[in-house]
Amino acid sequence: MLSLSEIRETREKLGTHIDTTPVQRWHSPVVEDRFGAGTEIFMKLELFQRTGTFKPRGALSNMLNLDSSALEKGICTVSAGNHAIAAAFAAHELGSSAKVVMIKTANSFRIERCRHYGAEIEMAENAHIAFERVAQIEQEESRTLVHPFEGHHTALGSATLGLEFCEQVADLDAVIVPIGGGGLCAGVSSAVKLMQPRCQVFGVEPEGADTMHRSFAAGSPQAIDKVNTIADSLGAPYAAPYTFELCRANVDELVMIDDDAMRRAMVLLFHELKLAVEPAGAAATAALWGPLRERLQGKRIGVIVCGTNIDSQSFTEMIRDL
Repeated sequence: MLSLSEIRETREKLGTHIDTTPVQRWHSPVVEDRFGAGTEIFMKLELFQRTGTFKPRGALSNMLNLDSSALEKGICTVSAGNHAIAAAFAAHELGSSAKVVMIKTANSFRIERCRHYGAEIEMAENAHIAFERVAQIEQEESRTLVHPFEGHHTALGSATLGLEFCEQVADLDAVIVPIGGGGLCAGVSSAVKLMQPRCQVFGVEPEGADTMHRSFAAGSPQAIDKVNTIADSLGAPYAAPYTFELCRANVDELVMIDDDAMRRAMVLLFHELKLAVEPAGAAATAALWGPLRERLQGKRIGVIVCGTNIDSQSFTEMIRDL
């Protein structure tokens, strides 16, 4: 389990490498019509974080704990895009080097951003092959693997987001967090339960990448054969032990959403809050607007808008038929 002192220490260590992202209260007739006048929705706008997602928190948390020799040898990682960008950014910030394995379906915008920070990039056919390849790189080149969602320092990094949110908004009844590999949810849920223990935490997964649902049901980390969702940022092929245990200890309930629900939430966020987000960034809103709507009416609700690294063409294509 994480401690509040560790999380605060991590936030201090991250310093000006990351930004304290804003929270916006969602005032709207649409909210009142959907939830009633007594419902308060607070959006944690982590899409305004450096690199466009929450991911630098975990990447930097790991790398700031490496010694000079490890930094000199560099790091490696695997990602559909957002963690690759964050790891490249962290290496650039700390004067190290990054070698990343990206899945071939990665958005070209993300590949370009990763190269912008000086990373060396390899492409892999799918997530399973990508994880196998990065393990080879770790062994062959003596680079340190900065895992996209597993590990103590990764969880501490994402917990700083939960710390900020709970300091910015008091007395929340619920916080809704997207789940890919679970690193974000593991950290945020830990911080929320330490700072506002009566607050419920809901984790959200897409139907085509339900590793945490399967893991909760089995009582141990599980894998899936294939990732099948437009939310590639949430497309982890397996759950990992440390992250799984933190989620199991601190997440009150998991909910599932489909791709169309995320598309509708993307349109909603654009129309209502003028936010153009990737599908993963709309996942928590999709859960609030769908399976959690009736249960959270009249509550003070926190929603994590975890990021947006998407180009205008891809965004338009995803929402065109809605």
